[in-house]
Amino acid sequence: MAELALFSAVGTPLTADETLHTDALEFHLADQWRAGMTGVLIGGTMGLMQLLGDATYRQLVEVGTRAAAGRGEVMVGVGDASFTRTRDRIRFVNEHAVDGVVCLSPFLWKFTQDELVDYFAALADVSRAPLYLYDLPVLTGTKLTLETVLAAARHPNIRGIKCSADLGWTRQLIDVAPKDFRVIVAQADLVDVLLRSGVTQHLDGVFAVAPDWTAGIARAAKAGEWDLAAALQRKLSSLLRVMRDYGIFQSFTALLNARGIPGNYAPAPMRPLDAARREELLSLPIVAELLAADGALLRSGDGNAGIARPEPVVATAAAAATPDLR
Repeated sequence: MAELALFSAVGTPLTADETLHTDALEFHLADQWRAGMTGVLIGGTMGLMQLLGDATYRQLVEVGTRAAAGRGEVMVGVGDASFTRTRDRIRFVNEHAVDGVVCLSPFLWKFTQDELVDYFAALADVSRAPLYLYDLPVLTGTKLTLETVLAAARHPNIRGIKCSADLGWTRQLIDVAPKDFRVIVAQADLVDVLLRSGVTQHLDGVFAVAPDWTAGIARAAKAGEWDLAAALQRKLSSLLRVMRDYGIFQSFTALLNARGIPGNYAPAPMRPLDAARREELLSLPIVAELLAADGALLRSGDGNAGIARPEPVVATAAAAATPDLR
């Protein structure tokens, strides 16, 4: 099997007044390394970078990179609505130790594919760390073409792409991309199948909720225990379906809080789950299994031993800070 990369797209834990919950961030990151994840993406889509205040973003980068130093690969999201805003984020990230910056297409005004090649190349000139494209057309409204990605890949500091689009398109890119150009896939429902096919670069937000199951899939695959890999994949896929049903960011908050990792990961104007809905979520069999696995880790002493759990921020506290927009 080729070199494995498992990135958790971590959330951004916020306090009731939507400043960074620094202790929770450190605990959230430590949970990923403990489980065996090889890297993290800070301030990506799961981290809702574009919804954060500038001061909170800067603190997220400062605290996150410091907490992750020496533990694995660290990538930081920088993609904003314009060249100048994204450039300024990159200049700030340049002051910190990161392994890559991850850049969405601009998502307000739509540019031509040739303009996007110029956009990414100019940003790569500014970045100290390698720049990774981020293809997320469902949110940006712009689909990068194969020709655009290959043209951008000629830049010596554009080293790869995170693909959150159609798997068929991603497969075509893997086949034609330069050998040293990383194609990192976001297909959380297919990790076991893709590993068996030799696709070893993976990143997703659900990994950050269940890092033990995710890393377990990879360990089973490496050992050739494909039935075990498939069983763990079914658990991860079931959890992802539940999160989609209950709201990705609201359920992310409830699940991490139930796992002992505090903070609100669904900033305003997102409304948190009410008490009844939260209890319904936590009573589901797949969630109970996730929480029971956490309990077993703590009982065995293999959990986040030695890491002081932060004081909780009750998820529903966000409701008081959320304006009534009805």
